Amino acid sequence: MQIAQIEKNLAKQLIIENHYSHKWTSCRYALGLFKDGSLKGCAIYGYPVGRRVVQSIAPELDKSEVLELTRLWLCDSLGYNSESWFIGQTFKWLRKNDPKIKVLIAYSDPLANHVGFIYQATNWLYQGQDMMLVKGFIHHVNGEALHPRTCVAKYGTIDTAFLRQIDANYRREPLKKKHRYLYVLDRKAKLSFKHLFKPYPKNNDRSDW
Repeated sequence: MQIAQIEKNLAKQLIIENHYSHKWTSCRYALGLFKDGSLKGCAIYGYPVGRRVVQSIAPELDKSEVLELTRLWLCDSLGYNSESWFIGQTFKWLRKNDPKIKVLIAYSDPLANHVGFIYQATNWLYQGQDMMLVKGFIHHVNGEALHPRTCVAKYGTIDTAFLRQIDANYRREPLKKKHRYLYVLDRKAKLSFKHLFKPYPKNNDRSDW
């Protein structure tokens, strides 16, 4: 297996077709995993979406020194170990091709029954679920689980009565805080982390890989 940078449009197509979210997001680098010359997956690194994310990590950091692993997808046929190997190779690629990056950040979504096993397997640091200020609901409309902003963009409202007219099976559930992980890419960086690190969370359902 080998990794290489791929075109963003190609990565976008792969993510929309195969990632559980079926949604594109912030992308600075799109890295592909190739086996026998065939593209079998991709990792997407982008600058953090939230305006305050970087300063919530450590005051010494500049926004240009942090990347977020925003999407990760591999063919199921490759197996679990392939994801760990692939992520490790992306670390090496980033150190070589963008040496100013000091820290990586990633989130696992409990709404998808994820707690971040792949980050645990690749030695990321866990910070819990307390950094995000979360209010509102996830709206389930016509088989889609929509964030409030996405729901407004698609239907113009988050009004319960209106959405029930669109989908008789409409329901909503409170937003859950995501699990946050950090990986210190620059081993020489001296950082004053704002939040303590915690033991890894566990989940008996290993669908998180």
